[in-house]
Amino acid sequence: MQLYYYEVANSRKPCAVARYLELPVEFRRIDLAKGENKTPRYLAINPNGKVPTLVDGNVRMWESHAIMAHLSRKAGSTLWPSDPAAQIDVMRWLLWDVAHFSRHAGRLFWENVVKPAFALGEPSAAEVKDATFAFRQFAGVLDQHLADRTYVVGDQLTIADFGIGCFLPDADAARLPLADFPHIQRWHDNLMHIPAWREPWPEARKAA
Repeated sequence: MQLYYYEVANSRKPCAVARYLELPVEFRRIDLAKGENKTPRYLAINPNGKVPTLVDGNVRMWESHAIMAHLSRKAGSTLWPSDPAAQIDVMRWLLWDVAHFSRHAGRLFWENVVKPAFALGEPSAAEVKDATFAFRQFAGVLDQHLADRTYVVGDQLTIADFGIGCFLPDADAARLPLADFPHIQRWHDNLMHIPAWREPWPEARKAA
């Protein structure tokens, strides 16, 4: 299997799953800054020109949540539960995350991290204000859900945890307003004790 990635939040998810499950994955870095995601060769694999992408034999798969599910199912891991009701609940939270929690976290990451890093102009005060308000709204939903839970779904780690947590390692840089959400902070502190989540990127790249 080949997993194409770049050091961004969406790639963190399947990279962490592959490392957590110790799967025989060949990591292939696609440098977005150099436009390697727009080359004809890469677009033949993923016509969206995005990362991550997984190639597993005849399977060509994009979208980080689908890749996480595929890897987990292939490994027979409970990261993708065997119970159909639990699978639906995992999907519910992942879809919620894309529509709400990570959507607004991503807006703040764009304004406070990506724009300065790539000289794309100053953060938009109006965008930051709107994204912060929306993020706080949905962080409240997650915080309440986690008040008496260790994990998002059921009583064990699933891809829902990796999916929803993807921007939180960069919370300080992105200026995510987490101070009022202690249950989210506790939950993600626990995730950060997992080596594969804390350090998902290939060792060769980290050394470089």
